[in-house]
Amino acid sequence: MRRLSFNGLVSLGLLLSLHATAAVTDINRIYQQVPALSGFDICTGGGCAEINHVSLNNQEWKKIITIFTDEGIATDAKQERKLIAEAIGELEKMIGAKTGTTTDRAGTFGNSNYSGQLDCNDEAINSTTYMRLMRQHGLIRLHEVEDMRTRNFFFSGWPHSTAVMHEIKTGDRYAVDSWFYDNGFPATIVPFAVWKSGYIPQDSPLTKGRSVPAVQKSTTAE
Repeated sequence: MRRLSFNGLVSLGLLLSLHATAAVTDINRIYQQVPALSGFDICTGGGCAEINHVSLNNQEWKKIITIFTDEGIATDAKQERKLIAEAIGELEKMIGAKTGTTTDRAGTFGNSNYSGQLDCNDEAINSTTYMRLMRQHGLIRLHEVEDMRTRNFFFSGWPHSTAVMHEIKTGDRYAVDSWFYDNGFPATIVPFAVWKSGYIPQDSPLTKGRSVPAVQKSTTAE
């Protein structure tokens, strides 16, 4: 049985403190699940308040395979990260059609009146599940999936969570964040330390109408 790391448990505890409707046993079960195309659980409703059991058929999964094999399986870690980002966006479209979350908009605050809205915790958990599926099927070969992480606790600002992976060869860690854009856009993958510092992509809808600190303005993933 898979166990959460200490930091993963801290992130999970913060998630639960923000969303009392989410049951720790349910979220921990999703973390421990071995996802399969025939069935896996997806979080929606904010803080995994709602759980949807979904599946992917062969035709749907072939679209994900094609992302990785269209020009040959990636032998470069940077290229693999780009393909992972694209695949997460495509999976969001597929799963969104099954769960009513195709209308999910970038961010959370100010979007609560929109149906199908996910928060960063839903996004982090779901992206982790998607990457585990890809890793399980041999599409991700140069990275390992880690537990989700959280930045900016209450004493320093609003908390925000992300999926995380590391490059096997170098050990370099990366945030895999699908919260910055609307449903179906490629996930944002940047070095974890950059994400931890407060990174927001310059062209994210979240930056409209407000200034973004210099540390957040970079749009490069490396």
